[in-house]
This record gives sequence, C-alpha cells and structure tokens, in this order.
Amino acid sequence: MRFGTVLFTSDRGIAPAIAARAAEQAGFRSFFVPEHTHIPVRRDAAHPLTGGAELPDDRYLRTLDPWVSLATAASVTETIELATAVALPVEHDPISLAKTIATLDHLSGGRVTLGVGYGWNTDELTDHGVPTGRRRTMLREYLEAMRALWSSEEAEFDGEFVKFGPSWAWPKTVQQPGVPVLVGAAGTDRNFRWIARSADGWITTPGETDVVERTAALHAIWREAGRPGAPRVVALDRKPAADRLRTWADAGVTDVLYGLPDDSEQTLVAYLDRLRGKLDTMGLLDDSTATATPA
Repeated sequence: MRFGTVLFTSDRGIAPAIAARAAEQAGFRSFFVPEHTHIPVRRDAAHPLTGGAELPDDRYLRTLDPWVSLATAASVTETIELATAVALPVEHDPISLAKTIATLDHLSGGRVTLGVGYGWNTDELTDHGVPTGRRRTMLREYLEAMRALWSSEEAEFDGEFVKFGPSWAWPKTVQQPGVPVLVGAAGTDRNFRWIARSADGWITTPGETDVVERTAALHAIWREAGRPGAPRVVALDRKPAADRLRTWADAGVTDVLYGLPDDSEQTLVAYLDRLRGKLDTMGLLDDSTATATPA
C-alpha cells in the first residue's frame, strides 16, 4: 500500500511546490490537487456533502489551476506522483488539454496521473457548454481522444463531442498508451462499470463508508469486463488506524491519501512528520522514497 497526500489548493494558502516537496521529503508517494474553474454564485446543483447550495469550504471559490500547480511541483521534486483529485476535463478543449498533460508527463519523467470526475457542479459545467445528461459520454470521448493524441503517430478521432482528422501532436506521454486515469466518484456499480470500461482505477469520495465491500465490487466488475490485473483503488482517509489500513490493504486498496493543512510551511512539515511517525509506528510506511529534510 502506498501513502500519499492531497492539497486543496487556494490563492491564499501554501504554494503547491512547497507542499509537494515537503511531502516527497517525508517519504510520501503522491501529491494530488483538485480543480474548479469557477463557482457560479447561483446554483441549482447541490454539493454532495452539504446537500444544498452551501459549500463546505470557501477554497472552492479560490482553487488554483491544477496543471500549473503540478508543473511548479514537478520543478522542485524528483519522484513523487503528480495527480489530480479530481480534474474536470470536459471543461477544457481536449486537444489543448492533451498537450498540457503530455508536456507535464514528459517534463516530469512520467509522473502524472489524471484523476477525473463527472462534475457534481452541473451549473459550472453548463457554463462550459457541457450538457448535463451527457457528461459521462463526453468525458469518455475526451479520454479516448486524448489517449489517441498521447500514443498515435497520426491521431484522429470522430465522436459526438470530439472530432479531428489525422494529426501530429508531440510530446507523447512517457507513460503509454497514456497517463493512468482514475475516477473520483461514489462507489456504485454503475460507476464501477464506467471505470472498468474507460479508466484504470477509483478514487473514493470523502463520504464513502464501506471501502472494503465496494472495492470487492469493483474487482468483480473489473474481472467481468475482461480487464487484466487489478484496478488501482485510492482511498481518502482522515486519521491512520492500523487495523483499518491493514483491512483495506487486504481488500485491494492500493493507495491511501491524507489531506494536507493549507497553512504555513512550518505547520505543514510538522503535520507530515507526525503523520509519518504514526505510519512508521504501525510499520506501514515505505522508507524507500524518504529523503532528509533540509535544515
């Protein structure tokens, strides 16, 4: 099991580069950031946690661009995975987004993972011209089109939402046939069927209550779809508990993420040291990527 971090970025919080470097130095394996282009003031879409228009955190209004954030993190790190939890590809032009992601994967030495969501904020999606009832189909096409651009010498795509003729596009991603794709969504069979068809794994939601049972369901659907190997399962956790983490690992959870404090560097480093200490005490943290923290 790998342990990673997620930072809810904002324009008044700690810089992603500082946070990612600290996480890498503390021995954590991944660094995830979210995406929202904007939040419409008037919304019909309810937030999944509050059940209404109220937002649980004002950083939804202040979220940094994920790809710029991860690019700054790439420039000061060497090994840590650079990922999104979650990005919203359908809010972008897929050809341009494919270029951005491929460039980051190229420059970082193949460290990018694309965590995607369907988008709970349908008002936000509407402003980008995304038809609410077709967002899953649109996301699938975007991913298929981007994979073509990432892997084919002459890429082309002819879909409902994405169309382009034979085209050249470099750089290609270091990872082939493209960067891994994870879906952040509720643990339902419908979502798992979508993942088994179009992605490489699942990111749990903060409200997921039965990770073990749902992971088993995903594995079963994965096998039924004829996918080789096993899906990656990234579970969000609040506080480490040895029994729960071992149970998750036995069930097939591959990664566990812990939220970073959006605070000063001193506060963040102290948090990472405490978290690492707890995981070390449990005998769970791999020391292979830890480096000395500069004085």
